[in-house]
Amino acid sequence: MTRHVLPPVYTRAAADVAELTRTERATDAVRITRGAYLSCALPATPPHVVRAALEVLPESALASHGTAAVLLGAPIDFEAPMEFVVPPGVYRPRRRGIRIHVRDLCAADRTVLAGLPLTAGPQTWLDLTAVLPSDELVAVGDALYRRKHLDAGSVEDRLDRADGVRGVVRARALAPLLTPLAASRPESLARFWLVDGGLPAPLPQVPLHDRWGREVAHGDLGYPQWKVLVEYEGRQHADVRQFGLDIDRYSLMAADGWLVVRLGRVHLRREVVIDRVGRALRSRGARW
Repeated sequence: MTRHVLPPVYTRAAADVAELTRTERATDAVRITRGAYLSCALPATPPHVVRAALEVLPESALASHGTAAVLLGAPIDFEAPMEFVVPPGVYRPRRRGIRIHVRDLCAADRTVLAGLPLTAGPQTWLDLTAVLPSDELVAVGDALYRRKHLDAGSVEDRLDRADGVRGVVRARALAPLLTPLAASRPESLARFWLVDGGLPAPLPQVPLHDRWGREVAHGDLGYPQWKVLVEYEGRQHADVRQFGLDIDRYSLMAADGWLVVRLGRVHLRREVVIDRVGRALRSRGARW
């Protein structure tokens, strides 16, 4: 029996105070990094794992880079090492599975989400410009925009203060492409590939109206001028009910003269998307 009840996230020091033996620790918890434990009573989700890691980091530490992006809902994997930032002059502990960066951040560059301190959306996106390819950066930026963690104004403000920061030139070039209308990572990737490949820029979430002017459907990406739509079909489209709705939607589109380029996971490659959409546009008389 222990003398004290431990919280779901605790340190080695707290376990010693509670007189938890090494065997009890191994049975009760998962070691996140040296001295930090997550009770088996909690699932090892990114927020819980980050919360445990913060227990053994300086009080000023913030989750950053890919770790912050995951917490903010960006479509990237939660991978080791977890990344954090501390202000200049603060001790940077060396721990397995953790990477510490030094950043001199202002209040606008920090935020708290579900009790976890982390870099704000614009700062997180700027940090990732040094490590992610351009198409994935647009997908991450769209996701943060969609979840209201950044907007055009906050991104512009951060980039205005970023002279000399690694990746800022690319960030300034990509920032105008970000939109909250992209509903998924595949849509963001396809849109970037089309623009970067020299095709006309598609509009996201194109509304389709019936003869009475009522919106009856929308396309993921589209070119109203040539009545060409680009649709990405993920796993949810395999649902029986969704499949029926899709057939109805596509028949409405075809009946009104829209040419629909349907893409699945197997087609999610730059050269395939550019080729098929380009051919569809040319078949409708588009020239660029």
